[in-house]
Amino acid sequence: MSADGHLSLVDSDITVRPVGGRIGAEIEGVRLAPDLTSNTIGAIRAALLKHKVIFFRDQGHLTNADQEGFAALLGEPIAHPTVPVAANSAYILELDSARGGRANNWHTDITFTEAYPQASVLRAVTVPEAGGDTVWANTVAAYQDLPAELKTLADGLWATHSNLYDYASAKPDATPEAVKRYREVFSSTVYETEHPVVRVHPETGERALVLGGFVRRLNGLSTEASSHIYAVLQSYVTRLENTVRWRWKAGDVAIWDNRATQHYAINDYGDQTRVMRRVTVKGDIPVSVDGRHSQTLVPAKAA
Repeated sequence: MSADGHLSLVDSDITVRPVGGRIGAEIEGVRLAPDLTSNTIGAIRAALLKHKVIFFRDQGHLTNADQEGFAALLGEPIAHPTVPVAANSAYILELDSARGGRANNWHTDITFTEAYPQASVLRAVTVPEAGGDTVWANTVAAYQDLPAELKTLADGLWATHSNLYDYASAKPDATPEAVKRYREVFSSTVYETEHPVVRVHPETGERALVLGGFVRRLNGLSTEASSHIYAVLQSYVTRLENTVRWRWKAGDVAIWDNRATQHYAINDYGDQTRVMRRVTVKGDIPVSVDGRHSQTLVPAKAA
């Protein structure tokens, strides 16, 4: 560790520079590719576990195949369960603002499935001149911020997550085309999964809140109580102290630990074009503080 708090890895030219007090770091000295050494991947993974989201500038050389190959070094790439992959790719999800790719709500990727992704690798292809930033929140820090009484409550709560909700009501400014796409594509297969509100991270042992926009209800509570308690817990996630905001440039890559973060893509760029390409890496089934595992409710598992 240098005197200014930056982490320099002695076995390489990699430098990890924190960009937020509780979350986020920029990594310099790495040209991302499918053939990185195990030492470099180990350094990237260590930074990811520590900082929750990491950023790389000047990665414009990456092709879709390169991005998929690099992601495979972090784990097993997986396709989105309902949205088709981009043309001529196996796992790339293209988020194009012109085709409804504006996920402007707080969420953790694909928590409506049982073993939701452990990580996401997002590459900026086209970015607006102004606007279109993404904000990430540290859900481990959020849990740590809870008063003891709220920790005890959260530790025992479970929530149902689903990809089916009233899209038009949640996004009143959505175009008819976006609403149609949501109904025909994103919710073409309905998923419901029960997750603990607090999961134990399988690599760090840290406790993290599992909330976000796919939560439909906190189980065992009235609708009113569920809504109020959810809002209180979620407010700790989105505290500014627990967030980092990234101003994209074309060629940037962000990688986040999807088991310890939420994120929000800010929809403030009007009709400017924003195109991002994402690969997700297969995750594990969450485990609660008392050792129980998440389970799929819909579609029902085969006997």
